[in-house]
Amino acid sequence: MIIQAGFCIVSYMQPQTFIFFGQVGSGKGTQVKLLMDFLKERGGKECVYAYPGNEYRRIIESGNYTGSLIKESVSRGELQPGFLTDAIVANILISFLTAESNLIADGYPREVTQSESFEKMLKFYKRTDIKIIYIEVSKEEAMKRNLLRGRHDDTPEGIKKRFDEYMNKVVPAMNYFKGKTGYTIYTINGEQSVENVHKDIIKALGY
Repeated sequence: MIIQAGFCIVSYMQPQTFIFFGQVGSGKGTQVKLLMDFLKERGGKECVYAYPGNEYRRIIESGNYTGSLIKESVSRGELQPGFLTDAIVANILISFLTAESNLIADGYPREVTQSESFEKMLKFYKRTDIKIIYIEVSKEEAMKRNLLRGRHDDTPEGIKKRFDEYMNKVVPAMNYFKGKTGYTIYTINGEQSVENVHKDIIKALGY
């Protein structure tokens, strides 16, 4: 399987590692892009973007057997098996990460077992000072933002189910790193303008 990853540029002596958390409606994807743009403007090292969602879409589009199975489970609204997501992220690191590269993980890990796997990966690649950025919004705000998108599957019941699943699985996956040496969690108020959320992230990171 051929994996492609996004790249950005950042100027620091030591390679930087970021993990983004934020439910649907938090604006996480926008903030990831803004941080990558910010880092690129500062110039410097290559940055590897590990986002399993992109790779899942590529596998489905390939039409192979694995893709057909993933497509079936997606149509049923099921989460993908953890081992497959672990394999995708590991493959990105194997293919693109170097000793000098910076790394941004987005959409991973999503459950505690994946956090355990990712911790081992980061240790293997001698990653230290991992910065976890959690963009926090309330259930009410997430509901409002998702309904405004107007997608056919964004019903109040569906959004509530996704929110509860996020709180029950993904937040514990993030909290797995709480208090661990080499990991810092920055909680950012996501119920602000896009610009102010970005400013708060930059300020929290000390740039």
